[in-house]
Amino acid sequence: MISNDFEEIAHICNRALVFNRGKVVGELKNQQVSFANLLELASASTGKPLWRNTMSNKTSVKSTALEQRVSLGQDGFGPWLMQIITRYGLLLLCIALVIVFSLTTPSFASMLTVQAILSSKAKIALLALAATIPMIVGKIDLNVGFGIVLWHILAITLQVEYGFSWQMAVLTVLVVSALYGLLNGILVALADIDSFVATLGSGTVLYAVALWHSGGRQIVGDLPDAFIALHHTEIAGIPIVAFYVLIVAVILWLITEHTPLGRCMYAVGGNPAAARLNGISVNRFTIGAFIASSVLTGFSAC
Repeated sequence: MISNDFEEIAHICNRALVFNRGKVVGELKNQQVSFANLLELASASTGKPLWRNTMSNKTSVKSTALEQRVSLGQDGFGPWLMQIITRYGLLLLCIALVIVFSLTTPSFASMLTVQAILSSKAKIALLALAATIPMIVGKIDLNVGFGIVLWHILAITLQVEYGFSWQMAVLTVLVVSALYGLLNGILVALADIDSFVATLGSGTVLYAVALWHSGGRQIVGDLPDAFIALHHTEIAGIPIVAFYVLIVAVILWLITEHTPLGRCMYAVGGNPAAARLNGISVNRFTIGAFIASSVLTGFSAC
């Protein structure tokens, strides 16, 4: 078959010849036939890997778009086991710890423990998901830690001191956080500032604003019952915040793994130069990733 649909080729072909400017620039077989490799060869002027010639001293993360799938039958047990540990090591460790504590501490395996863990770690999980979005496009956003402080203070202050309804307070926080994410995206994508430096600097300013606004004191006041219920409601004995994490995680997974938007994000994170040559707006996806991360951080703070 002859096609320029890299995803289609990667799914149905076990051998592919890649043409660039009328010449064969590469041959891929079996597990080598991946979206990342096809994109790389089709975009390169010489057929050589682009990322070897586009290294910089900027802080970035390696996108999973460049990872090769390892087959137990073809590559052996060792490489397959290393890939499993790399991808699922933390999950397997958590499962092992649950088993150990359940066996050594009888009171650990209870619904009360599950509720306590889900309630205390839900916001951290949401922040982790927020930080994941820029990482997909090869950037780092440190503002998830700084941002949640100011956004939480802002959400409470708008209701306690300025008489906002909880709906308007939440909406205001989401809008302001989106604008802040836009600023970070512009600093990284258009001003070409390293993402680590840009978000560290802007995050420090954000944290200073939070301390200045609150005066370093706790904001005390009556909050609407509906706003409190956003965090303390339980469904079938499970805290509602756990469902927030589940919904956001599923949506993020569907977008990144099963939509053209997600494939473009992985392409930008894997090889920005190749993505740009294939018509993908690297700046737009980078800015969008920072906006989405900031909005999710604002949602976590409400």
